[in-house]
Amino acid sequence: MSLCRNYPTPSNRMAVMWSLMPIKNSVVLEYGPAGTTHFGAGFYGSFDIDLENSLFTTHISEDDIIMGDVSRLEKAILEVDENYKPEVIFIVASAVVAVIGTDIKGVCTYMQDKVKAKLICFDDGGFGGDYTMGIENTYTLFVKEFALPENPVKNPDKYNILGASAASYRIRSDIWEIKDLMKRSFNMENGVILGLEARIEDLKNMGGAALNIILRKEALPAAKLLKEKFGTPYIYQCPYGYTGTLEWINEMAEILSKEINISFKKQLEEKIKDVRDMSRMMMATRMRMQPTASIIGDYDIIIGLSNFCKEFGFIIDKKICNHSLKNIDTENENIVSYKKEKDKINDLKNIKGQLVFGDEISIGICDNSNTKVCVSFPYPSKTQIATHLPFMGERGTDYLMEIIREYFSNMR
Repeated sequence: MSLCRNYPTPSNRMAVMWSLMPIKNSVVLEYGPAGTTHFGAGFYGSFDIDLENSLFTTHISEDDIIMGDVSRLEKAILEVDENYKPEVIFIVASAVVAVIGTDIKGVCTYMQDKVKAKLICFDDGGFGGDYTMGIENTYTLFVKEFALPENPVKNPDKYNILGASAASYRIRSDIWEIKDLMKRSFNMENGVILGLEARIEDLKNMGGAALNIILRKEALPAAKLLKEKFGTPYIYQCPYGYTGTLEWINEMAEILSKEINISFKKQLEEKIKDVRDMSRMMMATRMRMQPTASIIGDYDIIIGLSNFCKEFGFIIDKKICNHSLKNIDTENENIVSYKKEKDKINDLKNIKGQLVFGDEISIGICDNSNTKVCVSFPYPSKTQIATHLPFMGERGTDYLMEIIREYFSNMR
């Protein structure tokens, strides 16, 4: 691993933890040093995840490591099951436990008959890739383990949201906006929000939804499994911009064979017209340079905001992904992911006079000639409290329009 001045890319284990903890009626039990859990608790708390009675640790000593003693884990499983009575206990191995090769799956197998909770373990300790792999594996596991029965009662007015990662900046606001869009467009109600808000019972019934809305690529395998098991169609697109939002709604109308609320559709069409008029007006005024934007963040944020910026005639200069692109085909998208942080820092320092969307650290490295907006993880000095300030949908575009106008004003 090369020298890292800021935050290293989180491992798959970290994403497993923040994807499991929002699940109600369950407990995450970390098998490892208490210090690891203590550090992680502060990290997860910045995502506005409720940690009370949802995260526990066994702690381990030198004897546990040297002798391979698993009695702490056995006792912790029994204690959590008796005192908190969760439906599921997720046992997650720390890095040190994974390195010494403790057979956590074996422990869960023989302990299952001694507890009422279902035991599910994650034992790779963070050596299975970056956080995107953890998100993908956890979502897929939810479908495999909980999506029952095989023939659920279908509800034509219910939809699920897959890919709402708790680490995504302002994700609860984006979910609030998506719920409102679905209500205003089709009068549909939300079922499950996979990875952010769900009960075990909700996971069991998620096959009954009429549609699955996919917000990030890592949720696609789970969506494909749900389609295979229950025939549930899915849409993989994030509603950024007025045009993008209307296209998103139109595609769902076709999939669902539903009519869009006419007044809401006209409202969006009016805003699209206003954007075109504003773009022409801005381009007609004297500007020192062509409007240019750079975007730093997760893959799906880059794709969504790139399309949004193009609505306003922006040239997209840099697209820098904060995670591995190993399993993503980006041949025609000009997206880069740096193995060495030094190369990324040098690239960021060369961004001048642009509209920059990114994580808090990256936009901080860019100089002050840029108009900057934090849209992505990590955001070390920020917390997630508000649930009404989205980036997606109609209201998200209203806010981003203000940023665009500020940028155009700075260019004159």
